[in-house]
Amino acid sequence: MMADAGAVQRDAVDVDARGLKCPWPALRLARAMRDADRILIVADDPIAPAELAALAEERDWRIDAVDTAIGAGWRVSRE
Repeated sequence: MMADAGAVQRDAVDVDARGLKCPWPALRLARAMRDADRILIVADDPIAPAELAALAEERDWRIDAVDTAIGAGWRVSRE
């Protein structure tokens, strides 16, 4: 199945949220998803995994944990 000719595919964006306390990583993710279809976010706040997962579930986004060269991260995309 081909993509809709009118659909705009936006590039992936990397978000470095290390050093930010929640809710800032989730807010950075939400803002980045306004302009992108795929995000790779890295956050080191221990609360971030739960906050990011809750936001993704609320918005029907797919979220997968990934290891990056700079720490724990999550790949987030629209489904």
